[in-house]
Amino acid sequence: MKTAACALTLWLGFAAIGLRAQNEPNLIPDVVDPAKLIPILPEAPAGWAAEKAEGSSDDVGGFKITNVHRDYHKGEAADAPRASITILDSVANPDYVEATSGAWSQASETPEGYGKPVTLDGNPGREDYDKERKQASLWVMVAKRYFVTIELQNQDPKELQEWIKRVDLKKLAEIKK
Repeated sequence: MKTAACALTLWLGFAAIGLRAQNEPNLIPDVVDPAKLIPILPEAPAGWAAEKAEGSSDDVGGFKITNVHRDYHKGEAADAPRASITILDSVANPDYVEATSGAWSQASETPEGYGKPVTLDGNPGREDYDKERKQASLWVMVAKRYFVTIELQNQDPKELQEWIKRVDLKKLAEIKK
C-alpha cells in the first residue's frame, strides 16, 4: 500500500514542476514537520498490529511536501486483513488540491466495484471499492491542505468508516505549522 502513497507523492511533485514559472518567487506556504502529523496516525485497534509510523518532508520540483504513513495488519496470512493510513500535506500545491478534490464528485457503479463522493464531518472525500481485489480506499480532504487516505485489503468497504473514525480529523485541521 506504500506504493500508492509513493506514486501520489511523485505525481504531486512532477505536477508542481509545471506550475511554477521560472525565476518566479516561491510564495507558497511551508508544509508542516512530519513529527507533528505522525501522532495523528492511530494505534492499532484490538487484535491488529501496527508497523512503525514513517514520515518525511521532501523538496520535489521546487515544492515541499510532507507525507506520513502507517501500515496495519491482522494476522500474517497472505489473505489477512490489511490497512494503511497516509496523510499528505499538500499546502504547497493548491492547484493539485482543487483538481483532485474536484474530480471526486463523479459517482460510478459496475459489477466490479464502485466510486462515490462522500462527506465526513464536513470534509469532502471519495470512496472506491474493487470487488475482485477486495480493495477499498477512502480519500478525505481536511482543512483544504491535508489528504488523508485509508486503504483496506481483504475487508468489507464499510470498515473504511471505522478506520477514518480513528483519525482525529479536527486535531489534524488545527495543525498549521
